[in-house]
Amino acid sequence: MTKNILIFGGSITYGAWDITKGGWVQRLRSYLEKNHELQDYFVYNFGIPGDTSSMVLDRFETDIKYRVDEDEENIVIFATGTNDSAFLEKENKQRTEIEVFKDNLEKLFNQASEYSDKIIFIGLTTVNQPMVSPIPWKPNIFYNNQNILQYNKIIKDFCQSRNILFIDLYDKVATDNLVDGIHPDEQGHEIMFQVIKDNLIKNNII
Repeated sequence: MTKNILIFGGSITYGAWDITKGGWVQRLRSYLEKNHELQDYFVYNFGIPGDTSSMVLDRFETDIKYRVDEDEENIVIFATGTNDSAFLEKENKQRTEIEVFKDNLEKLFNQASEYSDKIIFIGLTTVNQPMVSPIPWKPNIFYNNQNILQYNKIIKDFCQSRNILFIDLYDKVATDNLVDGIHPDEQGHEIMFQVIKDNLIKNNII
């Protein structure tokens, strides 16, 4: 049976700064195509740079409904939260407030459940704070690891409460592997791919 793997997130999901192999999602696709029959897996990358959980929620139905089939197995992976955790200086608040973020996770899970019984959430990676407090190209936006850890824990707790797979990446990518303080380089994406791939195998997802 064909398995559709549909992955939603922001710029790290998109594969930003991995100029050799296109990011951890593309690495996962290449691994599956190399180790299985061509029609066994279809990997869809729905990573859009800058997206928050609210933005993923807004487009989820549109993105997924024409790419799933009731005769196939659908696996939905969410990798969102880093952009939500950003602090907006002028507004004096985080981009997505905590209660809204929790509500978004619930809504994403409920919508995904209509298409799949295999739903996975990917945890957040750390940042190099001096480089992204603020972000040079968006000086109103500040990232820090305290906020990222807080949002990461919200995702982890949510997954535990629903008994769904959470893949924790919080301390896996070193700051030396962050090109601009937030996006992994080729080695960073390789580390993410290996951790995610091993967890998917361990939990009989792939």
